[in-house]
Amino acid sequence: MILPDHEIKKYLKEGKIVITPLDEPDIQIQPAGVDLRLDNEFRIFKLNSTPYIDTKKPTDNYTEKVILKDGDQFIVHPHEFVLGKIMEYVKMPSDLVGSVDGKSSLGRLGIVIHTTSSSVNPGWEGNLVLEISNLSRMPVAIYPGMRIAKLTFHKLTSPAERPYGDRKDTKYNKQASVDETKVYKEFNQ
Repeated sequence: MILPDHEIKKYLKEGKIVITPLDEPDIQIQPAGVDLRLDNEFRIFKLNSTPYIDTKKPTDNYTEKVILKDGDQFIVHPHEFVLGKIMEYVKMPSDLVGSVDGKSSLGRLGIVIHTTSSSVNPGWEGNLVLEISNLSRMPVAIYPGMRIAKLTFHKLTSPAERPYGDRKDTKYNKQASVDETKVYKEFNQ
């Protein structure tokens, strides 16, 4: 079951769902989800001579963080892949799972906002990181503050026994920055 707008407002009012800042609730709260805005922080892949990325090793030599000044645009070039951060801090309760979808208006320009991770686990909190790609033939300008994604909330039949934030193997809980992949940690558990 997906929560409708009036139930989302109730969860927000009761503090069961946290989305902050929620500056324009009348615009951001949609009939079945909440629109989230793009922040000014990105992570781009650097050109280097490494023949491949080894998933068993940290990737700190492959990417660099880019922080835009107010009013600046970020150009996503054709077939480029970048990480971008959502402006809002989100906290999920243990009885909901979130689903992040792109906005149709950007999809019609070839912008995809997640490659594989559209799910937000019960008990997760932090600033969502988007996996942004441009599938079109033209560069596309995106801007901090623009509504870029929608978060929908799916009710579980009962609360999760071990919510994401309670687990010891979490890699991205309470993230506040555009972090690189931490897949290498899965090999050291």
